[in-house]
Amino acid sequence: MVPTRWVQRISHQNPAQGLALWDELRNTYVVKKAEPDKTRDQVARTILENGPATAAALAEKLEITPAGIRRHLDSLVNEGVLSARDPYQSNERGRGRPSKVFVMTDVGREKFEHSYDDLAVSALKFMASKSGEHLVNEFATSRADDLVRKGASIKSSNKTLVEKSKSLAKLLTKEGYSATAGKLGNGEEVCQHHCPIAHVASEFPQLCEAETKAFSEILGTHVQRLATIAHGDGVCTTFIPNNLSPYSKVRAKEGAR
Repeated sequence: MVPTRWVQRISHQNPAQGLALWDELRNTYVVKKAEPDKTRDQVARTILENGPATAAALAEKLEITPAGIRRHLDSLVNEGVLSARDPYQSNERGRGRPSKVFVMTDVGREKFEHSYDDLAVSALKFMASKSGEHLVNEFATSRADDLVRKGASIKSSNKTLVEKSKSLAKLLTKEGYSATAGKLGNGEEVCQHHCPIAHVASEFPQLCEAETKAFSEILGTHVQRLATIAHGDGVCTTFIPNNLSPYSKVRAKEGAR
């Protein structure tokens, strides 16, 4: 659980403060979850792990009738777990009105969260107010360094960029981000369909910035963050171009340090 690691780090830096946070987490911050309908939970989790989808795509993937998927989607929308949006329009116009896509809302993500976001935000705000912004930056860097250490085998391997991107996605999924990797234009794209620290990162963008640098270091090349859940996007998207010049690659490595 992410905030547990955070409190452990805070405890290491300041035992008294860490003990107080542990007490608050144990005694005053209880997460209550209701038992959701299994099928609705499956529908919601599919969108969480795979990103926005239409009713037709969900019905086919989960082998549910069109009427059944509509019923579950309507229920999830009414509960605030999902929201329906117009799809991105291409230049080519087809027949009929394009189908709505269903995306996970912040409320929906909270149902799958395994973290105490409010407590984590409060802890970081306390650190920033008492000890200065530099501690928050150091903390963000520390989290990113942990990810780089866990991705050391990817970093040192002789795999192709495609293979490294897929390995990074697997690592991120193991860390709770439900990530996938695939081709995008002249490069690769890593998508994180879930972010266990989204609410915290929305208040402290240093976490996303440090994470992006960690991706660059693990992959050994420049990466570009296109979208983040913390900023209101449906998916965290990182683009990895595969046609950098040797000079650009050197600059990218220097920038990741």
